[in-house]
Amino acid sequence: MKIREIMTPSVRWEQPEDSLVDAASLMRELDVGILPVLKGSAVLGMITDRDITIRAAAAARPPADTQVREVMTPSVFFVYDDQNVEKALEVLKEHQIRRVPVASRDHRLVRILSLGDIAVDASTAQSGEVLKHVSRPAEPVR
Repeated sequence: MKIREIMTPSVRWEQPEDSLVDAASLMRELDVGILPVLKGSAVLGMITDRDITIRAAAAARPPADTQVREVMTPSVFFVYDDQNVEKALEVLKEHQIRRVPVASRDHRLVRILSLGDIAVDASTAQSGEVLKHVSRPAEPVR
């Protein structure tokens, strides 16, 4: 099965200059916890509800005056829409992430693949295996 067959059907994003209020509002509207951050067609990072909470709210940064670029997660792992789902499972497990951007071969962001997409459309064994790896405790940052 190809990734394009099971990925979330649409994607919205934020720009690095947008405020955290903009990002949080869009997350609420879409009922999601993550948004890609794009400058033009280049993905610069991902902003999550956790980024907003841990990096901004816990540091008492004013959401209306804090730009997405200041708290986003800059490292992004990709999969391609024409790859097999097994490749996405490897990326999710290896990096212990629950969502991964999906790019076309010309490097345009086309969708997001989530653990939920896999749970709905992949085998029970695949879903269980990736969930097990994604959910194991991460090593502490030192």
